Formats: sequence, structure tokens, C-alpha cells
Amino acid sequence: MSDVLQSLSDEMAGLTEQVGASVVRVEARRRLPASGVVWERGVIVTSNHAVERDEDIHVGLPNGTRVPATLVGRDPSSDIAVLRATFDLPVPQWAAPETIRVGQLVLALGRPDERIMATLGVVSALERGDKLPAGMQIDHFLQTDVTMYPGFSGGPLVSAGGRVLGVNTSAMRGISLTIPTSTIRRVAETLMAHGKIRRGYLGVGTQTAKLSAALAEKAGQAYALLIVSVEPESPAERSGLLIGDLLLRFEETSLQSPEDLIRALRNDCIGKSVPITLLRGGELQTLQVTVGERPER
Repeated sequence: MSDVLQSLSDEMAGLTEQVGASVVRVEARRRLPASGVVWERGVIVTSNHAVERDEDIHVGLPNGTRVPATLVGRDPSSDIAVLRATFDLPVPQWAAPETIRVGQLVLALGRPDERIMATLGVVSALERGDKLPAGMQIDHFLQTDVTMYPGFSGGPLVSAGGRVLGVNTSAMRGISLTIPTSTIRRVAETLMAHGKIRRGYLGVGTQTAKLSAALAEKAGQAYALLIVSVEPESPAERSGLLIGDLLLRFEETSLQSPEDLIRALRNDCIGKSVPITLLRGGELQTLQVTVGERPER
């Protein structure tokens, strides 16, 4: 038994050294620095909430060197920020979401100072993004029992095979949350291409409405989204959506809360004509709506 434990211990220490070579310190806030991990050559991903300023950002490398970094872009809805800096660090292996299983041993790594730090735990749950608070747009997330020490936000969660499963964040109090590779890839590639996250836009105000038994049977769901306002010259107005319409589906996505519509309006549907199923006057209808891009506020 002691040989097995020693072997496991050595393996974990080796993984920490291996992946730790790709973990940096991110100095972008007044208090304790956060961590970041190499996404590709010259590019670092970290937690958005740990980047409190757009300028005067520095990155601490594993060899103790401190280099300036520039902010490529940020996305508060996924708590991801992307930085560029000049360095020669290895790019770790990023795991596809389907490789992740509940019960896997994992290491959370951080570099809040010059040293790499690690904590061991297991994947406790794989959760859908719709369980997060309104405004957060994450495909799904990992919940673990690892201890998130100060400065660990932005650091990687590492599998027993040495692959990075995602980026850890302490943005939600009370749980250890990891943003998976699929979300990071979507956000990072968009930020590198556009400098911002484009959001789909209809121009409607909505609220959840409970359907009567008869309408629920017809709609195939107990709740719908009641349109309470339509902005002038918006995609919704141009497509014929009206106050009082009960929205049921956006393409194949069921709409039962305002958060469902927010998540459905992905950047990849901007400019597309999509079918929206609704109830109007008690009758089912489908309208084709061309999704716009949410204007800058």
C-alpha cells in the first residue's frame, strides 16, 4: 500500500511541475495577484474578476521574470479574460469536455506569488450552465471539492492524466467552480478575433408566465415568456413580434424564463433567421426572426 501511495504522490508532484510550467501570476488588481494559464503561444487566459484594470498589467513567469501584458478582451458573463504577453512557455494539453467524469482526481494549480501551489480533490459534479445566476453564459461547469486558496482564480484544473480541464474561478461564493475548455475556447477565440463578445439581440422585454392547463397541453410546457415590451426599430419589431405574445421556443430551445432567452441569443446566431414558436391569441404560430447584435451600452 505504501508503494502505491508513494507512486501516486510522485505522479501528482510530477504533474504539478509539468503543468505548473504553463501557469503564470497575473498582476491586474490592487490586492493579491491571481493566476493564469497559457492558452496558446503568447496568449494567457485568466479570470475576468481578477483583472480590475485595463492597463499596467504584468505577468509573473515561472522563472521569476515579470513581463508587461496587454488585455485582449474580457467577458464578465463567463468570467474569462484574455491577455497577450511575450514569453516562451509550453502550451498545456487542454481536455475535451467529454473526457471529464465525476469522481476523477484533479489538481487545482495557482501561482499567486513566484511559487507554484497545488491542492488535490475530485470532480464532484458536472452541471448545466442554466443553474448559474442570470447573466452568466457558460455551457456547463465543473464543481469540485478542491480548496480555492487566495490567488488561485484563473489557474488550471488538471486531470490525473496531466490535461487541463478548465480554469478555476471563485466568482461564485460557496462552491469551487471550474469553467470548462469548451467555454474557454468559444470565449477566447471570439475575444482574439473581435476584442469583445458579440451578443444576439431581439429587443424585447419579457417575464415568465404560467400557462393555463389548456395552453400548457397545447404548448407542451407549463411556462412561457410573456413579451411585455418591444423596442422600436428592433429585430423583434421588424419581425412582427407583439406585446402579449407568449414565446415558447427559440429554434429548439424551450423558453420558460428570461435567462433561457439570454442564453439562446449566442453570438453565432447574429444575422441568422431563426424560427420562434409562440402563442398568440391562444393559437400556436412560428415566426422567422433575424437576430441582431446587441448595441454597445
